[in-house]
Amino acid sequence: MKLFRRAGWGSALVEYQLAWYRHPFERVDVADLFQSEEARTFVRAVNPVAQIPTLVLDDGTVLTESAAITLWLAERIGSDALVPGPGAPERAAFLRWLIFLVANIYPCFTFADDPARFVGVPEAQKPFREAVNAHEKRLWQTVEAAAGTPWFLGDRVSALDIYIAVMTRWRPGRAWFAGETPRLHAIATAVEALPELAEVIAANHDPLPA
Repeated sequence: MKLFRRAGWGSALVEYQLAWYRHPFERVDVADLFQSEEARTFVRAVNPVAQIPTLVLDDGTVLTESAAITLWLAERIGSDALVPGPGAPERAAFLRWLIFLVANIYPCFTFADDPARFVGVPEAQKPFREAVNAHEKRLWQTVEAAAGTPWFLGDRVSALDIYIAVMTRWRPGRAWFAGETPRLHAIATAVEALPELAEVIAANHDPLPA
């Protein structure tokens, strides 16, 4: 399978999982989709909205949307290591918060990364971005209130922890999470201490300041 990816972007959510499962895949590196029309055209050939992660399976089937890929990978590999199985008591909470992250928080980055795509009046773009960023912080506080310890679901690791580790490197940044959402910060740093993920983390992120 081929993963269209860019270091540190949303494709890292899938790369971490593939590394955890030790599942072979080919990296297809993509240039900055905000800056390069050539890159957008390249990805659009397999994903009409030109977004990553985009996963192309061996038979040519295209999978997009990180949550869909998360659930598909668990089924394909036949493992409940990152996705609680149908009979697991944590299943409902896992599904709730997986979709919450992708349906509520992830769009905040989509909207605020480049407000000009959604707000045509230049003078309104900065306040729009500020409002979206403030809304995102409130959403993270909601996730913090639901988080367990040492992992989001309590005693067991899951893909939710991977999402938290990747997404807390984005706005508003790890320093904010350390001060405002200490449980999420602890989860993120615990994920990044896992030896199984050391190589994929290095391929996606520069080391954070001490």
